[in-house]
Amino acid sequence: MGRHARPTDSKIRRNSVIAMTGLVPVGLVAAAATTAGASPRALLGVHQDAQATTMGNAVPETLPQIPEAISVAQSIMLDPAPAPALAPKSASQAAPAPEAKVLVEGPLGIPAINFDAYRNAERILSEENPGCGMYWTLLAGIGKVESGHANGGQADAKGNLFEPVIGLPLDGSLPGQATIADTDGGVLDGDAVYDRAVGPMQFIPTTWNQYAGDGDGDGVANPQNLYDSALTTARYLCDGGLDMRNLGHATKAIHRYNNSMAYVANVFAWSAAYSTGITPSPADLPRIH
Repeated sequence: MGRHARPTDSKIRRNSVIAMTGLVPVGLVAAAATTAGASPRALLGVHQDAQATTMGNAVPETLPQIPEAISVAQSIMLDPAPAPALAPKSASQAAPAPEAKVLVEGPLGIPAINFDAYRNAERILSEENPGCGMYWTLLAGIGKVESGHANGGQADAKGNLFEPVIGLPLDGSLPGQATIADTDGGVLDGDAVYDRAVGPMQFIPTTWNQYAGDGDGDGVANPQNLYDSALTTARYLCDGGLDMRNLGHATKAIHRYNNSMAYVANVFAWSAAYSTGITPSPADLPRIH
């Protein structure tokens, strides 16, 4: 929801999700390629509808130029087979001790804890807001662009970051940067003068407080927790009845997350990469100004 120059002393790509007074209409990023026998969750998990419109706006005749690799990427995200039903236990059988959760690394080196957090957010949204059609690779694309997956998964087993991720003060000193005076008394960002983006998905305090989600179920919504920040991102993207299976809606959602079409292209490129296992080329990742 706004453009900021990248901090030179941090791995954070952007300070994003800043306040906007209005939403700039955005058309479809690219047309989905069709392939015989392709999964219905094609093109980054987005269903293409020739009759689709974006938030009630007609699709423009001239589409933004986005790297071709994004438009032809096909996802193979198949739903896992349901687990076999277990026979009921008798009253005399003692319940076994719960097994420790085994985490595995995601595609293209996504840290295991981040991978689990993204998929957890997808699962929760499928129950909380099934009409949104959220898919984990979209969240992973944002996590990659915003903070390099929390600087390479720098979090404990519960998803709490070892070191808080705090953006630069939103004081209007950078080109295209909004000026946002403190709104939370410095509770979330430690700054009582200006707001700062917080957490691995980079939310300003007001946006975080509006959409905050408790992804790890501990009763607290913490922007410095991977599970909470992934769920909050999913909720924010889905706001307003947007459907991530509609490419136009997904484009609009990402664009309001950060007011830059280059940012949109980067997120889609990484989302496609995590769906296919193919690393995007430099041409697929336009510089975010």
